[in-house]
Amino acid sequence: MAVVLATSPAAGLPWSDGARSEGSILERLTAQLLTLPVREVLVVVRSQDAQAGGWEKGAQSGSRHQICVSDGLAEDLRIVAKTARASTSPVAVLAADVVAHTEALSLLLEHPARPTGAIVATGDPAPLRPPVRTEWGRVVSAGTSFHEVEWANGTFRGVLQVGEAHLAGLADIAEELADLAQRRHLGRVGDGEVPELLLTGLVRAGVQVHAVALNTLHCGRTGTRPAAERAVRELADVDEAQARLDAAVKSGDGFFTTYCVSSWSRHLIRPAARLGLTPNTVTGISVGFAAIAAIWFSDGRRAGLVVGAVALYLSFVLDCLDGQLARYTRRFSPLGSWLDAICDRLKEYLVYVGLAAGYLAGSREPWEIWALAVGAMILQTIRHMVDFAYAGATADRVRGAGSRASAPRPMAVPWDEAPAAAAAKGTGSVLALSRRLDALSGARGVAYWAKKMIVLPIGERMALISVTAALFDARVTFLALLVWGAVALAYTAAGRMARSFA
Repeated sequence: MAVVLATSPAAGLPWSDGARSEGSILERLTAQLLTLPVREVLVVVRSQDAQAGGWEKGAQSGSRHQICVSDGLAEDLRIVAKTARASTSPVAVLAADVVAHTEALSLLLEHPARPTGAIVATGDPAPLRPPVRTEWGRVVSAGTSFHEVEWANGTFRGVLQVGEAHLAGLADIAEELADLAQRRHLGRVGDGEVPELLLTGLVRAGVQVHAVALNTLHCGRTGTRPAAERAVRELADVDEAQARLDAAVKSGDGFFTTYCVSSWSRHLIRPAARLGLTPNTVTGISVGFAAIAAIWFSDGRRAGLVVGAVALYLSFVLDCLDGQLARYTRRFSPLGSWLDAICDRLKEYLVYVGLAAGYLAGSREPWEIWALAVGAMILQTIRHMVDFAYAGATADRVRGAGSRASAPRPMAVPWDEAPAAAAAKGTGSVLALSRRLDALSGARGVAYWAKKMIVLPIGERMALISVTAALFDARVTFLALLVWGAVALAYTAAGRMARSFA
């Protein structure tokens, strides 16, 4: 279900592709939504617009969209609340003046997981591009013309989707906001800010909102005819097929994955799709290459170690390719996610065994190398336990907050608190130092990559194993894994605690 808020004059702006007229921006957006997995579109209009356009309240004959007349912001929010309570599937809330590539909308609305998410992009905030702050692929702070955002690093582009698990919370938030709007407690918030108000409410209620990045695709709101014409030109300047390929490559990976794998593995995505390979098939081939690496590592000689390092690198390339192929073809499944996580551990531990066995080929004392191998395995297991336990605890907290329909979680900052007071809170937290470093170093500066690398992600681990095994021996490999892994564990644990108490 999609709720399209045609409550601003810009929704009626004409849209054309060259000399061929395509109607209004609202009509274009509605047509786009109906090509996606959206069974019904509810268009919210003002009474004067309904009369001027000859629209009738209720369903239009022969169409999959309805017209609902509203007289103001408070009623807009109550319509969203009513829709959320009645829906049994995700609800999308969009401003009708959104001009976007269909591929940009599909990044969120066609995702098989149907997550709660928002389309965000970089760029300076503006009235139609309210600021947000994202961290690790989540929207952690969102603003409106009344609610400010500290350390903003992106902008919201007017498209919000709320997953089925969060619909009750969405209804509660919308009704609370409607009451505040009716009492004029939302300052200068305008009628066109329903999506950003709801996004701000969800984030403040503790809901995990995925930040869907646009990359080269375009999605934005328009307020004037020149802006609409400029947006049409921007759409035409982008190759949507290439943009879909670019979107299949994760933007938040580590340094080694970004520059030494994804920089060329993207060229394997389309051939893999044409061959009919599934992500799970690619995962299986990746395991096969890891087994080959372990066998060559067990040889113990320099040539075997070098060949094993190359095979391990190719195994990791395929490990990245399976996710890229899943995103490109949008073939996600719980089984695939489970297999990917399990196979990552299986491949790594197979390599540990191969390295230890190869080290013993030189008739060395067995106890030392097996102690190092087991230690590296235990340390890596503990690191994953810390990550998964924290993720599980966060998910439980969110589910608990969302299930209290009659008693929503209190907002971190009250709705009608002055923006300056809201922005002042938390400035002395431990996390502020990290954000200042990010701001000083830029989006992809030294501090950014240092924070990525210090946690020893899988790309850096595979690179570390391959390089140290090829140039030295298994003992050096395990010692390097233990030292760097211990630093990563301490850093991660400190960060988790800082976030928990922030």
